[in-house]
Amino acid sequence: MTSELFSPLTLRSGGVLKNRIAKAAMEENMADDRQLPDRRLLSLYRRWAAGGTGLLITGNVMVHAEALTGPAGVVLDEHAPLHPFSEWAKAGKFGGGAIWMQINHPGRQVTADMPGVVWGPTDIGVNLGKHSGRFGKPTAMTAQQIQETVARYAVTARRAEEAGFDGVEIHAAHGYLLSQFLSPLVNKRTDRWGGSLENRARMLLDIVRAVRASVSPSFAVAVKLNSADFQRGGFDADDARQVIETLEPLGVDMVELSGGSYESPAMTGRPADDRTQAREAYFLDLARDLVRTSPLPLMLTGGITRRVTAERVLDSGVSVLGMGTALAVTPDLPELWRRGREADRTMRPVTWSDKALASAAGMAQVRHQMRRLARGRATKPGTHPAIALASEHRKQRRALRNYRTWLATSRATSQAAA
Repeated sequence: MTSELFSPLTLRSGGVLKNRIAKAAMEENMADDRQLPDRRLLSLYRRWAAGGTGLLITGNVMVHAEALTGPAGVVLDEHAPLHPFSEWAKAGKFGGGAIWMQINHPGRQVTADMPGVVWGPTDIGVNLGKHSGRFGKPTAMTAQQIQETVARYAVTARRAEEAGFDGVEIHAAHGYLLSQFLSPLVNKRTDRWGGSLENRARMLLDIVRAVRASVSPSFAVAVKLNSADFQRGGFDADDARQVIETLEPLGVDMVELSGGSYESPAMTGRPADDRTQAREAYFLDLARDLVRTSPLPLMLTGGITRRVTAERVLDSGVSVLGMGTALAVTPDLPELWRRGREADRTMRPVTWSDKALASAAGMAQVRHQMRRLARGRATKPGTHPAIALASEHRKQRRALRNYRTWLATSRATSQAAA
């Protein structure tokens, strides 16, 4: 069978992906002490760019300096200098592929020790049982805060284009702010942003319109969307189908399908739904259903590690396959596939029964590999998850001190200029 894996894909905005393999977003948490990309991120993305992917999607770049998913998060707002981002874009294009910036706002998914704001559609906090105290208590966003946030996404997208990125991906999955607005479990608003799916999707659609209006027609705009939240009564596949249909006339190039949230971390391979228990391509069953009706090209991310699985995903009608962990372990996996080879190592599995801790440990393992790649070292996927988690906690504490200092200085500067 002739595979489409290494065939190009022309996007509706005119850009061309050289093949159907994308490095999906993984939160690197490698910003410097000014919340900017530094040499580590440049080195990491050169490694991936040389490995044969058609598209690199960055980890979270935050649109609001006071709302970060982690203390070492990268911020691109109206005040950030562009040069570090231009260098990042160049690094991502090193191998002839495209690079998109994932842009995001965490909403209520902000840890309790972080300064800044914790916002949500309502004041319903993250429910992680005994771990719920790890997250801050959210306040319901006002209409003005919603409108200002829409504008922030547009500013970040425009500046990403100015820096040389080929596109942006608006993150509306994994329980972050836009996913929170889409979820009937979290969004209990009674105004124009709550109730019906049309209202719950309003903020996302307004952001897409604002972003598309602020960038050139040839600049790609994508959306990352949950195929399902995997929570009873939550955002489901039928909701996803309707949202994809409403995105089509707004100039969106592609929708990436994933699933889950911190409360139900299906995206890390620990799904709460029995339809996703397969070890690879967690969300393929749901994607097959959505492909039949989708007016937009779909990208599927979640657990793909072998070429045979990648072929199966493309055979289902999905246009692009996204890989995260597999490329954190084997950055040149696409090039290996091209030569008829497979990866010879996989990440050590996390078998802990505590779902929230296991999810955190899994993400720590991935970051451990990315940091090794950024230092020019070989990956070490056999690292024990407890060791990776402990190391991550130490790095997060240092980053938190830096972020507090930076944010306080930024606030003082803004007040002085006002």
